[in-house]
Amino acid sequence: MARLSAVFLSLAASIIASAALSATPVPPGNRHAEQPEIPFGSSSRTSALKTTFEKKYQKVYRLLQTDAKLRGKITDAARQYGISPMHIVGAIVGEHTYNVDAYDRLQTYYVKAVSYLGSNFSFSFDGEDVDDFIKRSEFSVCNGLSDSYDLWTCREEVWDGLFRGQQVGGKAFPNNRFSAVFFQPFYAGQTFGIGQLNPLTALQMSDTVNRISGLPQLDHRDPQEVYRTIMDPDLTLPYVAATLRKSIDAYNAFAGFDISANPGITATLYNVGNPVERARALRRENAERVANGEEPRLPEENYYGWLVNDRLAELQALF
Repeated sequence: MARLSAVFLSLAASIIASAALSATPVPPGNRHAEQPEIPFGSSSRTSALKTTFEKKYQKVYRLLQTDAKLRGKITDAARQYGISPMHIVGAIVGEHTYNVDAYDRLQTYYVKAVSYLGSNFSFSFDGEDVDDFIKRSEFSVCNGLSDSYDLWTCREEVWDGLFRGQQVGGKAFPNNRFSAVFFQPFYAGQTFGIGQLNPLTALQMSDTVNRISGLPQLDHRDPQEVYRTIMDPDLTLPYVAATLRKSIDAYNAFAGFDISANPGITATLYNVGNPVERARALRRENAERVANGEEPRLPEENYYGWLVNDRLAELQALF
């Protein structure tokens, strides 16, 4: 089995490398001269904490600067997934600048991770556990999918198409993301850990991380273990790296762009999610542009990725 896995990974790497040869490289740096508008929610959260984006950036920068072990873990995870450490750094910096403050010490993340094992919570909505929810007939279209990314992405699409903001079987469902409704039991929009992953993303990447890093597969029926995984830096960094690798591969395969030299783009995709869907949408847009005699549009950074590219030189200096 180990030999077959090695052969599979080698073949997958060859396919990705071949695709990269025909993909258009996206150059480093920002496409926008000025930072795109920062969403109101991010600004209001930061103001409520009586801080600024710059102070939050400096706080996470100091964590990276002073913790050699963290930098080593980032480098190791990046090597496993064949990406530059700057992609992981960009995701961490973006999340802790525009989402939540970083903790002052990496050890705090470990302490928080252990605390979730003893917590009593479930992945559910209005008394319906997600395990029962995904057994509804509407999800039967996903039953033939085995890879965790394909399976949970399919379930997310079913949610968006048939349940989100709808009344089904006499039950009203919120007009909100699948991850916010079922997978964030403390409050909607909640993410955790050094990589600020949400539990649904972790479930999507579970098979990839199991295959490449050898970590146990996650189970939606064990939410405590899912939360421990996304809080523990030793466990969550491979998930962060796998998520970023997925974006790079998706844009290679579906949009015809090699984004591996632009951490601002991968940080943007880490922020907004759904890289396969976005890559396909960009391919359709560019097909129309070419048909109309226009130049194809390169992938562009949002406010979050713009900061990463803007500060890239000083972040690279840490490694």
